[in-house]
Amino acid sequence: MPEVPALLDTAVGALGGARRDGQRRMAAAVAHAIDTGEHLAVQAGTGTGKSLGYLVPALRHSVRSGNTVVVSTATIALQRQLVDRDLPRLAQALAGPLHRAPEFAILKGRSNYLCLNRIHSGATEEPADELFDPFAISRMGREITRLREFASETDTGDRDDLDPGVSDAAWRQVSVTARECIGASACPYGADCFAEAARKRAGGADVVVTNHAMLAIDALTGVNVLPDHDVVIVDEAHELVDRITAVATDELSPTSVGLLARRVGTIVDQELADDVAGAGEMLGELLEASPVGRWVNPPDGGEVTLAAIRDRLWRAHTAIGPVRGKDLDQQAAAARTATLTAVEEAHDSVVRILNSFAEPDEARRRDVVWIAEERTRTGDTRRALHVAPLSVGGILRSSLFGEATVILTSATLTIGGSFDALAVTWGLPAGGSGEAPSSSATAEAVDGPSVPDAREVTATGRAVPSDADGSSHSAGLRWNGLDVGSPFDHRKSAILYIAKHLPPPGRAQLPPPVIDELVELITAAGGRTLGLFSSMRAAREATEAVRERVEFPVLCQGEGMTSALVRDFAADEPTCLFGTLSLWQGVDVPGPSLSLVVIDRIPFPRPDDPLLTARQRAVESRGGNGFLSVAASHAGLLLAQGAGRLLRSTSDRGMVAVLDPRLATARYGGFLRSSLPPFWPTTDGEVARASLKRLRPG
Repeated sequence: MPEVPALLDTAVGALGGARRDGQRRMAAAVAHAIDTGEHLAVQAGTGTGKSLGYLVPALRHSVRSGNTVVVSTATIALQRQLVDRDLPRLAQALAGPLHRAPEFAILKGRSNYLCLNRIHSGATEEPADELFDPFAISRMGREITRLREFASETDTGDRDDLDPGVSDAAWRQVSVTARECIGASACPYGADCFAEAARKRAGGADVVVTNHAMLAIDALTGVNVLPDHDVVIVDEAHELVDRITAVATDELSPTSVGLLARRVGTIVDQELADDVAGAGEMLGELLEASPVGRWVNPPDGGEVTLAAIRDRLWRAHTAIGPVRGKDLDQQAAAARTATLTAVEEAHDSVVRILNSFAEPDEARRRDVVWIAEERTRTGDTRRALHVAPLSVGGILRSSLFGEATVILTSATLTIGGSFDALAVTWGLPAGGSGEAPSSSATAEAVDGPSVPDAREVTATGRAVPSDADGSSHSAGLRWNGLDVGSPFDHRKSAILYIAKHLPPPGRAQLPPPVIDELVELITAAGGRTLGLFSSMRAAREATEAVRERVEFPVLCQGEGMTSALVRDFAADEPTCLFGTLSLWQGVDVPGPSLSLVVIDRIPFPRPDDPLLTARQRAVESRGGNGFLSVAASHAGLLLAQGAGRLLRSTSDRGMVAVLDPRLATARYGGFLRSSLPPFWPTTDGEVARASLKRLRPG
């Protein structure tokens, strides 16, 4: 079987690509990691071709060994790119050298597929926000009709194949979670189940494409939802911790408990259902009497109230009892299973919240608890109790890194010039920063398989705390870090302009000097600006102010579907687009339509973010720098993501302008600047504007 460099040449030639040294270095490093079993973090800049860089060695390993490789992504877009474009073409190109065409499949959580039993049984649940909104109810009715039609036409039952999509509330009426499923053997539609068919396809594939949420479920539940595998490739690895945290976060609200009581009332006696309804009322009173934010300790009477809610839910759970299919028809069995699961999940959430306070040292607790308040679609406010893990490093260390060889890759993995910040959150040991290899090692990696240069090895095996809880069990894990660079010549292609003369940002409206600076930059660039703001309030303020002073169209996130706004922005060169978080990571507009990226302020997390604040305090309690470890690392990652919107092809030219002087003046400014690509820097506004004028077409 040909070695990886030869296979990569075949693949690149068949797909019409060009030789890229960074891609070849990456492929060699991935192959080496698979051979040695040492974990690998690879930073591969935009344009490197990282998908081929990991897919070619992955396919070779799977075909050669007979073992499955799991590829996990954070976004649906990348899943689709891999399954619909990259893997079909790659499998065809490598069929000859590998002596057969590699097989691949996509696998998602069960709730992403239509449940035929749910559809045909007519079982529904009442969505919380739509209870008193007749327009929402009418819309959901139309969507469910569409879903029934879709069920008779689709071969996959995959939600992502439904275009246009439907609301989450409507989809919940035709899908079940893994815990709600009554099982293929008991289900009258088990033989035709879309989710089971997807699992069967995945079980026989060489490469299975899934998502970070499925990795989380596999790690958190102990249930093997993924097929047996010996290698996991995590693309968009910078999002791994947030995705795992999201899956591991529980929410409990008075509304959800009230709806649960209605479901319980259809199965057991009304007295027990009234007990559960009373638990929802007790929770509502507790949340209304408590301030929004983190609970370092439960409020007065909180533990007693939560214990009472716990006991009422458990009595309902006991009364429902185990589901015995032989005693019930299938529709009743499905309804009972779903209700039993919902009661159990609510009960377990309360137990988890109570247990979180058992450890008196808040820095060593496993979970963080807080009250959040949000507005519903009807304009009312809704409070809920949340509980999330203080750290997911231990989960990843034991259930991901302890079970397979893991390759983590993204365009942005180094923060402050090091892999360590992210490595620690993954549960890997700090102790190095994955320096670039020597020129001789680079040549070896480009021309053939090689062992990474010693300076690329970042794990030292020394015991250092890797979790927010202060544990140090990651010391035995070995991992390498490698930055393969980018095909872009950043210093010749782009400028980093820091408006050092502006006032530091405050909590009030955008000050006039910031608006003036923004208008001058946009005018010099001839529009063609992506404005990335730290909040929707700031984005809207800037939009209104700039529209009055420039001749170019200015679009603002929230005025339409984000995907449509991005298309309009890309289609008309002078148009500007302003927005917030999703634009920092989700915009890919090569060419002259995007020549200026403006960042209004350093994207530090909100000081009242309960989870990040708890993680920061946990680091400080052990003598570390919580600000740099958590807040500044968070900001550095987002800055790198935002700046990465500028150069999307080798012919792109432009500027990243940061309107926050702290990036140049604060002590932590150097740390944040080292997280950005090596653009040519300046703090001179006249130089910046003159450069933008020279970049204007014509």
